Amino acid sequence: MTERAIAEQAARAAGAVLAAHGTPERVRHKGAVDLVTEVDLACERAVREVLARHTPEVPVLGEEGEAVDAATRWVVDPLDGTTNFVHGFPFYAVSVALEVDGESRVGVVLDGVRGRLYSAERGTGAWCDGARLRVSETRGLGQALVGTGFLYDRQQPGRAAFYTRRVTAVLGRAQGVRRAGAAALDLAMLASGALDAFWEFDLHRWDVAAGRLLVTEAGGRFTGHDWGEPDADRPSPLASNGWLHEAMQSVLDLS
Repeated sequence: MTERAIAEQAARAAGAVLAAHGTPERVRHKGAVDLVTEVDLACERAVREVLARHTPEVPVLGEEGEAVDAATRWVVDPLDGTTNFVHGFPFYAVSVALEVDGESRVGVVLDGVRGRLYSAERGTGAWCDGARLRVSETRGLGQALVGTGFLYDRQQPGRAAFYTRRVTAVLGRAQGVRRAGAAALDLAMLASGALDAFWEFDLHRWDVAAGRLLVTEAGGRFTGHDWGEPDADRPSPLASNGWLHEAMQSVLDLS
């Protein structure tokens, strides 16, 4: 079985867990607004079982697991969008990536509601259920639909204003702004052409490991807000179809 097929099987195993559960009974807080449920943990177990069966020699870095430092490793977010899942808001996903020497070689994002499977392999393109993905051809920010998200520190003094200043700036230029609450799926939407650009601050490696590869293999661009390489463990990504990258960087630069 190929690495991509293994990642797809692992994501579908977690998707089956999501499909079998309704509103979770046990919800605990990792922070003031950061939640984890028994479903997150069950999804991660399902993913790890598939990965351990096919690649027992490759460790797994997961959002709900222990830190893992290895040149080759799986990077997993078993339920991206837990708050959405808890509230019944239909936008959450499973993200599975194979990382080699700090770069994703395989990336898979499963839409937990619609069941769509987005997958990419470095150098071979990005796909959704067998159809080739391409980013949009939108050339002007005035015609663009842009996604974003807010970190869990937004209730701390000054942080809400930090985020909303940039939302206000983009709102003044773009056709629309969406904040759906699951970065991995936002990036899949960008890769498919449904979004034209996306930005966020201080994410984690597992939030973008698969989605970044989807975007770049679909012809898009993924950098930090300053055009540089994002921090590997706490990335602040700016992703776009490429045509809008310079305009987005300019609008977001409020320093």
